[in-house]
Amino acid sequence: MPSAPTARTPALDLWVDAVQLTEDLVNIESVSGNEQAIADAVQAALAAYDHLEVQRFGHTIVARTHLGRDERVVVAGHLDTVPLNANLPARRDGDVLHGLGSCDMKGGVAVALKVAALVPEPNRDVTFLFYECEEVEAERNGLHLLAQSHPELLEADFAILMEPSDGVVEAGCQGTLRVDVTTRGSRAHSARSWTGVNAIHGAGEVLARLNAYEPRRPVIDGLEYREGLNAVFIEGGVAGNVLPDECVVSVNYRFAPDRSVEEAFAHVREVFEGFELELSDSAPGALPGLSVPAAAAFVEAVGGRANPKFGWTDVARFSGLGVPAVNFGPGDPHLAHRQDEHVPLDQVRTVERQLRAWLGAAS
Repeated sequence: MPSAPTARTPALDLWVDAVQLTEDLVNIESVSGNEQAIADAVQAALAAYDHLEVQRFGHTIVARTHLGRDERVVVAGHLDTVPLNANLPARRDGDVLHGLGSCDMKGGVAVALKVAALVPEPNRDVTFLFYECEEVEAERNGLHLLAQSHPELLEADFAILMEPSDGVVEAGCQGTLRVDVTTRGSRAHSARSWTGVNAIHGAGEVLARLNAYEPRRPVIDGLEYREGLNAVFIEGGVAGNVLPDECVVSVNYRFAPDRSVEEAFAHVREVFEGFELELSDSAPGALPGLSVPAAAAFVEAVGGRANPKFGWTDVARFSGLGVPAVNFGPGDPHLAHRQDEHVPLDQVRTVERQLRAWLGAAS
């Protein structure tokens, strides 16, 4: 277990306005692997509230209510950010707050922290998770590690991941896989090309199939997901005067959550029948789960509208544990990881108000 917070731990006041708390969090630099200071600050701030049981695992903080409610929900947000890009400290510009992590996802973390502290008797028991290393390899992800060491802490009827979603529920998420499609030939001097076979030319058929591909648009729980199959890398070549004997096209398939990884890979094999394929990376999607009572009640409470999630998020981890989950947080997801990342002030306040109301607290 890490050492207790020190005198150098930045102090977080959870009674300040959610926008001010977002700014305070942004100004605690927390690039993946450097979450010590922000985790210390979050732990110290939550430990002051008697209605919460606070535990720490590495740089992941878990805070839980134990009120004997009929339902338990998880509200989760990651503490880390992508690397600095000349975008600290935070700054306000009119009705937005700029700064590294402001959108992805310290605005959402600020909302979750305020709700954890200031809603002592929610109408559902709540597990708040503030976790490390979401922006890097899965083996370091705080949710992944917690699922391995203490899976009981992730048990719930429903989960909300505070990912930026423009303040609108984004349900489920797409799955993803990457395959390497290899074409082979035989080397020859380019001046005598008829004596060899050019593997790069052979990749033309791979690209032709991609250009002709018509992706599915399945409707799941009333939401239309749009799949995509695209080349993302191509590698081949030996020298400027040599026909290459190998070319590899890396293809990424983003598939709707009604397909498993195995079904998605089988589909890609059909598309590239006759070619040599190797699966290099994959992650399952997550079904929307909007028919679950807690999920339906949440969508209704925050505006009655839901969109499909185009992309992969940690909701898939909850789905894998049998917990339906949605993305819901302030900020435009298209701004995540950009130098000009920012979050609208009114969205931070609105999302806080909606989450508090859903949990039975006064505005």
